[in-house]
Amino acid sequence: MRRQQALVKLEVLYFDGCPSHEALMPRLRMLMAQVGVDAPVELRRVESVEAAERERFLGSPTLRVDGQDVDPSAGERTDFGLKCRLYPSPDGLRGTVPDEFVIAALTRARGARDAPVS
Repeated sequence: MRRQQALVKLEVLYFDGCPSHEALMPRLRMLMAQVGVDAPVELRRVESVEAAERERFLGSPTLRVDGQDVDPSAGERTDFGLKCRLYPSPDGLRGTVPDEFVIAALTRARGARDAPVS
């Protein structure tokens, strides 16, 4: 049996002027190293309300792993637009993606890549 070699696809969607996406990047790299994921991160700027709706952009920053938003509740939402995104945390809402969302998504993606292929 051999292992799959495909990379995990990571995308950070943001809009210009959002300070939170810049704060996310070093934290994301640290969490990737912790989980053992070595893959490029694609930065994708969302430039219009139309693009936000087309991309299903819930606000900046949005982190997607293999095309899926890391926020488990994202699939139920339709409030797309050019805005700062807030995430739940034990201390209330904050502008950065919770570590547990990132770790869970990276672990799932890595596990899918590590699955044996016949």
